[in-house]
Amino acid sequence: MPRSQLAAQARSLQPRTVALRRAIHRRPEVGLALPCTRDAVLHALADLPLQVHLGVGVGSVVAVLDGARPGPTVLLRGDMDALPMQEATDLPFASEIDGRMHACGHDTHVAMLASAARLLAKRRNELSGRVLFMFQPGEEGFHGARYMIDEGLLDVAGPAGRPHSAFALHISATLPAGEVHVRPGPLMAAADTVRVTVHGRGGHASAPSDALDPVPAAAAMVGALQTAMTREVGAHDPAVLTIAHISAGTTNNVIPETAFMEGTVRTLSEDVRLHVREIVRRVCGHTALAHGCSADVVIDPGYPVTVNDADAAARVETVASDVLGSRRVARMPSPIMGAEDFSYVLQQVPGALAFLGGCPAGENPSTAFPNHSNRVVFDEAAMAAGVAVYAGLAMDALA
Repeated sequence: MPRSQLAAQARSLQPRTVALRRAIHRRPEVGLALPCTRDAVLHALADLPLQVHLGVGVGSVVAVLDGARPGPTVLLRGDMDALPMQEATDLPFASEIDGRMHACGHDTHVAMLASAARLLAKRRNELSGRVLFMFQPGEEGFHGARYMIDEGLLDVAGPAGRPHSAFALHISATLPAGEVHVRPGPLMAAADTVRVTVHGRGGHASAPSDALDPVPAAAAMVGALQTAMTREVGAHDPAVLTIAHISAGTTNNVIPETAFMEGTVRTLSEDVRLHVREIVRRVCGHTALAHGCSADVVIDPGYPVTVNDADAAARVETVASDVLGSRRVARMPSPIMGAEDFSYVLQQVPGALAFLGGCPAGENPSTAFPNHSNRVVFDEAAMAAGVAVYAGLAMDALA
């Protein structure tokens, strides 16, 4: 059966895909322990010929489909966790849990991957090798992929042996529905957290000369850091630093003893990542000294750069074009500065992450509410395209 018919098969599974997505959307869970979501996944896979493995320290699900003949292993990933935010979409299946929302579309990823497993199970006689379905918790800052790797996901002695290739799709509300966008090389940035505490000496607001005010020092750091980013980091290998939180003091007439600020720094290469860490420490330390203060600078490493293997990215383009039509596939001109923990998998296995458009019907992608908005809505019809592409990638790898 030609790959072009995968789209029709995926559409036939759409009622099941939508039902699973909506069930997960109603009961969002945050972090590494996702018992309700995991139960929903297990129920969706229960009647399929899969070997299922549960995470020990995290709420992960790994399912393995054996093809009819021996061959390599291809990994397909779907992340499962939600965000700690209040939904404001008025959808009939909106979150029923206050302060939690599937605002990044991970509920669609789970549903697409489960339906891809069902589609591939029906066509297992065409597969030479194994498909490893990676249902991952804790993508939103909890390093879930790294924990799964630590539990042996990618080991030779792991659930499906060492994967030969790895693929993931990520839905985006600001791309046209049903389109696949991908690029070789760096796709998403590394993201590190910066926390700075400025130490001064408190006093009365009427007599700042008798105190050592940390607030002007912190304010000066913000501007100095932005200047350093534009003067010490090349424009063709950029860094984006955002100070997103500043706090100091308790009232209007007291100079505080300390000021605190935090933010993120995002980079697209390891060299610039290390260079920016040195810049942040130097600028903050010296700016504090210039104001007679001192500064404690803590940089917490986040996700690495997400780097797509060139051949794997080309396979995504080819397969998606065969399944969906070439007009629905685009080469991204540049990376984006968001971060992804599928980067941990791609550090060890050649593969690619691609974006699946999910802009709601009738809306302009350029003005649609983006991922991580409490008003974001995804076009559920796009999920059929994702199911077909997931299946097509596995069949291409195991032909």
